[in-house]
Amino acid sequence: MRRGTPTLAGTTTRPRRLVSLVPSLTETVAVTAPELLVGVTDWCTHPAELAAARVGGTKNPRVDEIVALRPDLVLVNEEENRAPDVEALRRAGLGIWMTDYETVPAALTGLGDLLAALGLGRPQWLTEAEAAWTEPWTGERCTALVPIWRKPWMALGRDTFAGDVLSRLGVDNVLADHAERYPRVALDSLPPYDVVVLPDEPYRFSATDGPEAFDVPARLVSGRHLTWYGPSLAEARDVLTRQLWPDLASSDGEASTEWHSSGDATLRDQTLADGLAD
Repeated sequence: MRRGTPTLAGTTTRPRRLVSLVPSLTETVAVTAPELLVGVTDWCTHPAELAAARVGGTKNPRVDEIVALRPDLVLVNEEENRAPDVEALRRAGLGIWMTDYETVPAALTGLGDLLAALGLGRPQWLTEAEAAWTEPWTGERCTALVPIWRKPWMALGRDTFAGDVLSRLGVDNVLADHAERYPRVALDSLPPYDVVVLPDEPYRFSATDGPEAFDVPARLVSGRHLTWYGPSLAEARDVLTRQLWPDLASSDGEASTEWHSSGDATLRDQTLADGLAD
């Protein structure tokens, strides 16, 4: 099955009942047509008022409940959802839309394809997101370690969406050539780097939990804007630029952009850690 292409269960009709097992895909659909979503994960926090049934976590969805909802299509991600769960849904005759975006352009194209397949047209946020990410970065660059977990320490490795986002903002992942996408790391045996970038999800790094482990400057960033593909991409470049390059924001006479955790990071922690360790 080609990534980003739906496999419909014996029908060529347009899907009208969706289950989403990916928070960013949930938001992608919900901002335009929330009524299409009949089931979402416990961690689908955007939009907050979404009334769809909750079907478990991204790593431990309740397959029987999903099947009982009779969706035409289930939205999944190769990285976020477990292969056995996806296969169980496929065996039950459900259509699957598989995603695995490793770059910003691939995500924007794939999201446009999904919305078109659902007959939802082209929302304004998608146009704004494409415009926001069109211009290449022309400022200074730095090298960063990007942890996503501690106890054990894990970080971004090769071919990740978040790594591509950072590279487009002047931040080069020191582990971009690692053999694994999310390697466990020993902090005392890493190549040199200039800063450490600490997102608030999947692990909720904060000013008092994370920076103290490093002897380089820390940049606390919004995990949603770094790792979610969807409507948040329209503002992600601006939000992350100000968080990653505070001196640049200050020189422009602008205050640093404030962001607030979605509140789901703590709840997701153990589930995501188990999945990343698999």
